[in-house]
Amino acid sequence: MTNDVKESFNPESPPAPAALAAKVRTLAPTMTRSMQRVAEAVAGDPAGCAALTVTGLAELTGTSEATVVRTARLLGYPGYRDLRLALAGLAAHQLSGRAPAVTADIAVDDPIADVVTKLAYDEQQTLADTAAGLDTVQLGAAVAAAATARRIDIYGVGASSLVGQDLAQKLLRIGLIAHAHMDPHLAVTNAVQLRSGDVAIAITHSGSTGDVIEPLRVAFDRGATTIAITGRPDGPVSQYADHVLTTSTARESELRPAAMSSRTSQLLVVDCLFIGVAQQTYETAAPALSASYEALAHRHTPRSR
Repeated sequence: MTNDVKESFNPESPPAPAALAAKVRTLAPTMTRSMQRVAEAVAGDPAGCAALTVTGLAELTGTSEATVVRTARLLGYPGYRDLRLALAGLAAHQLSGRAPAVTADIAVDDPIADVVTKLAYDEQQTLADTAAGLDTVQLGAAVAAAATARRIDIYGVGASSLVGQDLAQKLLRIGLIAHAHMDPHLAVTNAVQLRSGDVAIAITHSGSTGDVIEPLRVAFDRGATTIAITGRPDGPVSQYADHVLTTSTARESELRPAAMSSRTSQLLVVDCLFIGVAQQTYETAAPALSASYEALAHRHTPRSR
């Protein structure tokens, strides 16, 4: 568990009450153990914690008042009073539309109907968490850079490489020059050719995948605009990212690796990025998309015998 947590308050608007639980899930892995206890308490029982003073919450979690205040600030609130107001709002939100009592943990002997229900709920939660935690200012800046880029390089390995390929083919179909690099050597040799006006996008759930960080660093050093799509905004990849787009952090289980949920959240961010670019380049994107549909139409027409 890391101890070097950023404790300074983010001057941007505090997260909305409905986004608080998502923020806790995203940041908890980076917190100290004592701060985790506070974060888990407020996310698990927002109504109960909203009724507590800072001293009461510190006693409940076996921490100190200072730890409670630091946790509130890390979550995006100026102080504990603001966190209490958000907790009260979250409690009211949950009462108005409480999520179903279902766990995403899948047992080896679960009936297939239960598997469908659990997976569907977990995917919905992953998407909701990602949407709630996505910084639209960062997203807007990333869209603006990609919409005017001379060239877009995308780096990802494993499950993230599939997301990179999805983004590349979307951008190609609206007339942009985009390439997804799965081979780390080719990724670096291509990154060397980038310059100001180009865009490099790294996709890594952990934020610490060396084969993805290296080409992004090279692109950053060459003057390209760099974007990181990651579940760990405090990870090493962010050192070389001009813009960071945060995805939901999923719990891993024996039968369901975290890669499944991380890919879901990454695909949502990729779709948001693509739609934003398509909007800004609509005059050229729409004809290019129509042309690609027309070129492929004959492949979807049943052949006559």
